[in-house]
Amino acid sequence: MSILRRLNLNFTNHRLRRRFATVSAAVRQDTTVWTPLPLSEIEPAAESLFHIAIDVSDAPDLATSHTRAGQYLQLKVGDSPKPSFLAIASPPKLAIKRGVFEFLVKSVAGSTAEALCALKKGDVVELSQVMGNGFDISRIEPPEKFGTVLVFATGSGISPIRSLIESGFGAGKRSDVRLYYGARNLQRMAYQDRFKDWESSGVKIVPVLSQPDDSWTGESGFVQAAFTRAKEISNPLSTGAVLCGQKQMTELHLFLLLMEYQLRRY
Repeated sequence: MSILRRLNLNFTNHRLRRRFATVSAAVRQDTTVWTPLPLSEIEPAAESLFHIAIDVSDAPDLATSHTRAGQYLQLKVGDSPKPSFLAIASPPKLAIKRGVFEFLVKSVAGSTAEALCALKKGDVVELSQVMGNGFDISRIEPPEKFGTVLVFATGSGISPIRSLIESGFGAGKRSDVRLYYGARNLQRMAYQDRFKDWESSGVKIVPVLSQPDDSWTGESGFVQAAFTRAKEISNPLSTGAVLCGQKQMTELHLFLLLMEYQLRRY
C-alpha cells in the first residue's frame, strides 16, 4: 500500500530499506500486545469475502491509535498459532465515533482468515496494536496542485482504499480522481453498494473484471491495462497514484506504465 507522487519514486532505495528492516525485525523480540474483543457484525460482502466488524469500545487506546487510512493490525482466532494481517477498512473516525473496526476478509482454506469468517456475532478474537504508517496523503496535497489522483485496487485490496475514500482526501476539490477496481467478476466485487456515495464524493469508479460473463460491457483484463487504454492524463507532473493489490499490480509495474505514458506525451 503506497502513494506515488509526481511519478518519481526511487524503488531501489525503498527496497533496500525494506530488506534491512525485515532482517532487523527477525531478530527483535516479539512485544505484541493482544487485546481480546468481540465481533459485533459478520456477514457476506461478496463471493469468498466477508464484512467483519469488531467492537473496540472497551479499548479506547486501540481505537484512537487508528489515525490514518492504510493502517493494519494482526488478528488471532482461538489457539491459532499464526495471526492474520488485516488492513482496517473503516475510516479512523468510525472507531472514535462508534467504537468499531471494520474489515474486509477473504476466506482462504486452512487459514486464520477462514476461521475468522466462520465465527458468529459475540465471539471473541484478539487484536494487536494498530501498525503501519498508512497512506501519506500529504504527498499529494494540496488538491489544487495534484488535481489528478489514480487509485488502483484488486480483490480484497479495496479494503484500505475504502478507508481512504471515506476518510476524505479532497477528491471533490480535484479535477480527476479515478478508482480502477479489479475483481474476477461482479460476484467477487465488494462494496458495490458504496459506489454511489464514493462517486458523489468525487471519485469516478472504473470496475475492471478479469473473467466477466458475456453480458459485461465495461473494462476487462488487468487494472493497469484498463488505465493504459484510457490514456487520459492532462499533466503527469500534477498526478498522484495510490496502489493496493496483488502481485500482478506491483508498484514498479504501474510506475513504469505511468512513466512510459509521461515520456510519450512530453
